[in-house]
Amino acid sequence: MSEPRPFRSFVSPSRYVQGAGAISLLGELIAPLCASPVILADNNVWGFSGDAVTESLRKAGLDEVRISFGGRATDREIASVSSQLTERGADLVVGLGGGSTLDTAKAAGSDAGIPWVTVPTTASTDAPGTGVAVIYTDEGVLDHFRILGRNPALVLVDSQYVANAPVSFLIAGIGDALSTWLEARASGGAGRALVSGFQAPATGLAAAELSWTILRENALQAIADVKEHKVTPALDNVIEANILLSGLGFEAGGLSVAHSVHNGLTVAEQTHGLQHGEKVNIGSIVQLILDGAPDSEINDFISFTTRVGLPTSLTELGLSIQDTETLNAVARRTTLEDEFVHTMPFTVTPQIIVDALTEVETRSRAVREREGLPAPVKYEHRR
Repeated sequence: MSEPRPFRSFVSPSRYVQGAGAISLLGELIAPLCASPVILADNNVWGFSGDAVTESLRKAGLDEVRISFGGRATDREIASVSSQLTERGADLVVGLGGGSTLDTAKAAGSDAGIPWVTVPTTASTDAPGTGVAVIYTDEGVLDHFRILGRNPALVLVDSQYVANAPVSFLIAGIGDALSTWLEARASGGAGRALVSGFQAPATGLAAAELSWTILRENALQAIADVKEHKVTPALDNVIEANILLSGLGFEAGGLSVAHSVHNGLTVAEQTHGLQHGEKVNIGSIVQLILDGAPDSEINDFISFTTRVGLPTSLTELGLSIQDTETLNAVARRTTLEDEFVHTMPFTVTPQIIVDALTEVETRSRAVREREGLPAPVKYEHRR
């Protein structure tokens, strides 16, 4: 990784609004920003949100124009959406849906030279508020990141949509957000470069740590509440941690091992049906191992995230410590020259990653057995 520029930098969305029924505010909040907005949403999301969006826009004197999202944030999809935005004379794009939809809206809006708004319908990643788009290949392997240079003009989160979504989305978001503090303290806290090339301000590190604290205090209750489709203070706290605080903490706190391991895992076909935060959680355990964290801290993290419902073993990803060919491929991708893993204060080799992944499996099994938790079994694709 390059040396950080000798300046601190903090970025954020221009506005963040969250709460049950917040979708009704969409038209009111974007009307001062545009005259011809275009919505990007897939057919499933539009099926449960379209009427509310259309009514909100109508009340604000705006027409409803929608582009259907193709399902994955790829260069091809972004180019197609950007072209359609230009053809329709859009002066703002609203991404409505999950992380891939939002990243596509952000990148396509950037290419079209217009601002973007994100309306996440799950709390599964911190993508909604960031100025970064994660781009995949058509096969679902992570290809590259795009640093867009600005953040959304608005992030609007309807907590009821989050409560109505499958609980696996919230759990995945918790996995993504829990990594924020672990990576920020290892990277930004050590003066390493952020994705922007600048140094981490204290504000970014504080946001990352607050996200961690909120999740440790509220995650289990919020998961129980979503299973009953209830919006509660615990759920709203977790939504804010997953989306806002994790995003702030990532962009102004830094990335490290956890997300590099996620990126490595994308080359394993067995993991393609799993969500971002589910793979990141394995990376968080590797992060702790490479940090030299005390056994008590590593084991506590494994115990807590197992109870949350996150994978804490290779078995749950469909991988095996005997499959050295796949593990070596994951490790090579994890340690590419431009990966965040190289924010560590020592050289991280593929063999170090293979050894750490093997330790994840053995530690997880030991912790589960000691605490009477179920032995790991392969995850079903739960989307």
